[in-house]
Amino acid sequence: MRRSSATRPVWLFDLDNTLHNASAHIFPHINRSMTAYLAKHLALSAEEANALRVHYWRRYGATLTGLMRHHGTDPRHFLAATHRFERLHRMMVFERALRSMLRRLPGRRIVFSNGPQEYAEAVLQTMGVRRFFESVYGVEQMRFHPKPAIQGFRHLLHDHRLDPRRCVLIEDSAMNLRTAKRLGMQTVLVGRGLGKPAYVDFRIASILDLRRIAGRMGSR
Repeated sequence: MRRSSATRPVWLFDLDNTLHNASAHIFPHINRSMTAYLAKHLALSAEEANALRVHYWRRYGATLTGLMRHHGTDPRHFLAATHRFERLHRMMVFERALRSMLRRLPGRRIVFSNGPQEYAEAVLQTMGVRRFFESVYGVEQMRFHPKPAIQGFRHLLHDHRLDPRRCVLIEDSAMNLRTAKRLGMQTVLVGRGLGKPAYVDFRIASILDLRRIAGRMGSR
């Protein structure tokens, strides 16, 4: 017997390095753009700007958070300047079998990304998987409280009227999964060679492995 829609899981997918490999080409491009932005707007050398970018990313989980908190940076201006891609399709690295996996995955599917919505939408369209998600929830919808900040999670839950106990967060960042577990979500860590902290329910090497464990999720 099929589970009713009220008991089927809500899959919350991180985007970068979860649904596709951003480290190959996209992250290096964004990192260069962010470093250039910091150098220009904070009057720093390239070395100083890069060090500050990394510092804020490590401290807050997102460079944007540090810039807003300590420099009053306009988040929309920052995101628009650092997420420009002339040939995004040439930078994409992803599993071609992703479409088939998502098609067969039962329950609701939402993308929950620290990136701007326009960027997330473009990535999903390029991969040909946008139609498999009911919503794309970018950092603007989080009111610029990117993961792992709990405020962004709460905005998502409120806006989509979600019960966190029915939600499964799939992420490459253990830090973000810790917040999800605090809220009562189930958690899946994606990536090779990673440990499995106590707040991680499942660890998979590839996003394609999600189908294998899907039957054990959302069963509480």
